Amino acid sequence: MKNKFLCLLAAISLGAFPAAAQEDYPTNREVTQRLQQIASSKDAQLISLTKTEGGQDIWALQLGRGDLENKPAIAITGGVEGYHVLSVELALQVAQRLLREHSELLDTNTFYVFPNMSPDAYSQYHSNFKYERRGNAAVVDNDRDGEKREDGYEDLNKDGYITDMRIESATGNYVAHKDYPQLLVKAEGNRNGEKRFLKYSEGIDNDKDGDFNEDPAEGIAFNKSLTYQFPAFEAYAGEFPVSQKESRALLDYLFERWNIFAFVTFAPENNLSSPLKYNKSGAEKRVVSSMLEKDVELNRMVSEIYNETISQKAYNQDNQGRGGDFFQWAYFHFGRLSFSTPGWWVPEVKAKEDSTQIKNGKLTPETNFLNWAEHEGINDVFIPWTTVSHPDFPNQNVEVGGIKPFLMTNPPYSMVDSIAINHTNFVVKLAEMKPAIEFHNVKTEKLSGGLTRITLDVLNNSPLPTHSEIGERSRWLQKLQITVNKDKKDILAGNTIKLSEKLGAYEKETVSWIVRGSGTLEVRAGAPHTGYATMNVKL
Repeated sequence: MKNKFLCLLAAISLGAFPAAAQEDYPTNREVTQRLQQIASSKDAQLISLTKTEGGQDIWALQLGRGDLENKPAIAITGGVEGYHVLSVELALQVAQRLLREHSELLDTNTFYVFPNMSPDAYSQYHSNFKYERRGNAAVVDNDRDGEKREDGYEDLNKDGYITDMRIESATGNYVAHKDYPQLLVKAEGNRNGEKRFLKYSEGIDNDKDGDFNEDPAEGIAFNKSLTYQFPAFEAYAGEFPVSQKESRALLDYLFERWNIFAFVTFAPENNLSSPLKYNKSGAEKRVVSSMLEKDVELNRMVSEIYNETISQKAYNQDNQGRGGDFFQWAYFHFGRLSFSTPGWWVPEVKAKEDSTQIKNGKLTPETNFLNWAEHEGINDVFIPWTTVSHPDFPNQNVEVGGIKPFLMTNPPYSMVDSIAINHTNFVVKLAEMKPAIEFHNVKTEKLSGGLTRITLDVLNNSPLPTHSEIGERSRWLQKLQITVNKDKKDILAGNTIKLSEKLGAYEKETVSWIVRGSGTLEVRAGAPHTGYATMNVKL
């Protein structure tokens, strides 16, 4: 009985029952509490990299045993977009499950978990004033008109949500959807007799420039402010790349971690359910803009494993990077294998043949979402259109309403456990594929004069190469070192330190030495991102 009680306490300390403790996505404070619980394990370390402008910690969680920085590592990142609250929960649960259910991996792998890179924006989910926020708490001039935060959101119908605004107008280019008349779709052609609408984000044009909510009380978006294809002069990107404390702190931390071989990012970008395609012209540019050919093949292989592991089939997932994002930075500028997935998307719900749903009108993400919510019995997802008085549209019919924020990106919390289990299984499979250096076919041959010839094969026993093609080109992965612990004067043939560029999947390299003397010779081979193999050879 005592042992059962102790096991229960250990499980609770690792957050073994998140669903029992949580009924909704965690607040920033609850994220911190759960991380501190995880860090109570001897196999976990928690540090704060920095604090944001809003005073929130940027946490880094390290999981592993022994020499953490000389074992192959996977970096798991959530919260790269503040409105993608699912990503934070997935990062937390994957960390919890790795500790609880897959602790054997911690002997040979390191995991770096950054659960929330946008805590300022993330907090909007739990605010009484809800909208899908991207920027942190920095005070900036997003619309570059010389004034800061002068055109933010207004809750015109006082419901606590920022949704859409439609204005009945003969010049409008939106019409009501035939099957879901509460939704607006782009008008096609000249449809006589149909009401036309203008469509904007809910708010007031405070600076009278014709745009709505283009300079709200939020600053720089982490996922738009990194160095690869930095979107200069765009809102939420900042004046220059990596301008914010949180992005600089994370990159500084990562550039000191030579052992990372792959990234798994929970983000809107997706190259897992839908792998990237090779673009020869982009790959041959001086500034590379396409994943390189061999890395595309690896992406395809890992994508197949992902789709075998994740039961839900992808729908409407074509976001493979927009510039300034973290997923592409990790590949193009950090040289590692980089995988990204939203973790969940609204499943495609096809209408039955005898149904009138989605039969006459165009299938859109919004119609699919409403159809799915109805199919799942999920209510209260749409705010009915409500007439409001609007100073920018006097004597016109202005209504506010639409799908509530966050719902099309994040599933109901009750669904998260199964999603997290599947994605933990994927991370486990990826960790098991890590580059693995081994010695094979070791031979010793006595020569005259007290000399010994040693020959052996250094094998990468993995379906992944030791170096990504982009990492090999950028030289931001350490080369493989094959070393022996003998004085140079005793090595008559061969090198005490031999550098190897790369070993492909299951590829070997044969090395040999002629050594003078007796005793044993220690051979060591590897790099931080492959781990090291050592063996003693008797002379």
